[in-house]
Amino acid sequence: MDNKIKVIDSEKGIIYLVGPIKLPVKLEEGEALFDWYCWLLCKEKLEDAEQIIKKLSAINLAEMQQSSVLVYGDFEQADEAWIRMHSICHTGDIFGSKRCDCGYQLHESMRMIVDKGSGALFYLANHEGRGIGLFSKAMAYLLQEKGFDTVEANVELGFVDDARNYGDAIRVLKSLRSKPVALITNNPKKLDALQAEGLDVTDRIPLWGDRSEHNERYLDTKIKRSGHFAASACPNE
Repeated sequence: MDNKIKVIDSEKGIIYLVGPIKLPVKLEEGEALFDWYCWLLCKEKLEDAEQIIKKLSAINLAEMQQSSVLVYGDFEQADEAWIRMHSICHTGDIFGSKRCDCGYQLHESMRMIVDKGSGALFYLANHEGRGIGLFSKAMAYLLQEKGFDTVEANVELGFVDDARNYGDAIRVLKSLRSKPVALITNNPKKLDALQAEGLDVTDRIPLWGDRSEHNERYLDTKIKRSGHFAASACPNE
């Protein structure tokens, strides 16, 4: 088991990256075989798998959030690879909510990575509501129903517009691949975060779609208030 656990230094402690684990995933009418990794941030350094198992039994990890990486193809060695830094969206990813485009972006980016032949989707579990958490996101939704946009709602609750941090995800990325990557995103902050850490990002792949009456204001706010790159054309328009 020890050979499937990688230890990565972090500013806040030690990252334990477990994997790869074969994970067949349903995509549209077919399926794709990904390598799944999961990581856990701990304050202390544990020596081996036995110590990690003892640590797991002493704490309630169900009350904590751990992030994942789905890796496709020869991610380490492929000359070209596409990556997606996807922030968890409980309502969009799980329930298929149409108030946002998150569920669409999750499944579309996985399809894009498979079509490309090599890539990785980072599923960032502590990014709910742009980093404010699920309960706070629910409160923000109540404000949005009163007329606030997504930025105004977060600020009204005492948060910044976007509190997400990509530091540990970038460290995991560096442990899996040293060659250049192309980033699937509409968000310049994600691009800036990778480049600030010295990553060679060769291209940005846009990811617009699933626009509807339910999320039209939300998508427009991303561009007008949060600085996202504008869509040249949405696939379903």
